[in-house]
Amino acid sequence: MLPLEGIVVVALEQAVAAPFATRQLADLGARVIKVERAGGDFARDYDTTVNGMASHFVWLNRNKESVVLDLKSDEGRRAMDKLLAKADVFLQNLAPGAAARLGFGADELRARHPRLIVGDLSGYGSDGPYRDKKAYDLLVQCEAGLVSITGGRDEPAKSGISVADIAGGMYAYSGVLTALYERERTGEGSVFEVSLLDALAEWMGFPYYYTVYGGKPPSRTGARHAAIAPYGPFGTGGGAQVFLAVQNDREWRKLCEEVLMHPDLVEDPRFATNPDRVDNERELTAAIEAVFADLPVEEVVARLDRAQIANARMRTVEEFADHPQLADRNRWHEVDSPVGPLRALQPPVTLAGRAPRMDRIPDVGEHTDAVLAELGEEPA
Repeated sequence: MLPLEGIVVVALEQAVAAPFATRQLADLGARVIKVERAGGDFARDYDTTVNGMASHFVWLNRNKESVVLDLKSDEGRRAMDKLLAKADVFLQNLAPGAAARLGFGADELRARHPRLIVGDLSGYGSDGPYRDKKAYDLLVQCEAGLVSITGGRDEPAKSGISVADIAGGMYAYSGVLTALYERERTGEGSVFEVSLLDALAEWMGFPYYYTVYGGKPPSRTGARHAAIAPYGPFGTGGGAQVFLAVQNDREWRKLCEEVLMHPDLVEDPRFATNPDRVDNERELTAAIEAVFADLPVEEVVARLDRAQIANARMRTVEEFADHPQLADRNRWHEVDSPVGPLRALQPPVTLAGRAPRMDRIPDVGEHTDAVLAELGEEPA
């Protein structure tokens, strides 16, 4: 038995953030009923790269039931009322105020269903001057200051993944788990709110403190680190690169003595402390690459491993898909979908002695008739 079996989640969701949260709940055994419009969650149409399905949708929506309801109609609202009457959790990420206008606001629902947990996920929160501002992932990355510190020296860049949506989804997920735990003790449901800006703002803690108390923002350093050195990519023989990370002076000494074979660098005043190494990062990189240039990348990696210096090769996405560590640990599984079996990663949390839930990705409205019949309603 999975931890959340028996928990019913009704999700009025679209795009990335809320579907990411509810997929985590579904992976743990919760029954997630995804309520969609007639055209379906618009993330279904982002692309057609997964045998005709959208990559975002495939990623976010396994283990769910899809029900199409017209919530502007009396029939649709009545069915939704019946769904919520049997639900433990209601999570929505419509525009601020939209759920309330449909009759499904948090206060109204909690008055009718005292044990219901209601989670609202929005871009900027339910009040304040940005309340009604559209909030797509890139835009929240910009407002949180993330884009200003990401990229190379000459040009800022957004994160390559939907980091604001993922942050919001993870806090919504943990908010549901917290509320379920609280309900076990009190018998009462609760209301919580997560905004993408608040979630990503939490993740901006290091650059905030560095900037406000240090007097300048962390510089954009590409794949390097603004506050730790050496940290990032270094060229080796044959034009290859290795990425390494030194976290403290003990590791710096080992790098110099056991990898670079230049113990004299330990005493070099330019590199004596981590702040010194950051201030003299160009000279530091030149010193390291002068040694690495004469070595094949395999030898560099072997030396780093022997010295227990953290390192990695940069893999492409195709190489990640064939990663030997994931393959050896049997992390890949097949899930069914409207376009046939698809390869998917198992949930990150591994429960001892229990197989993960890896059920079908639903077609739009695939479960409408069955769920309506369960509610005593006529098929749509």
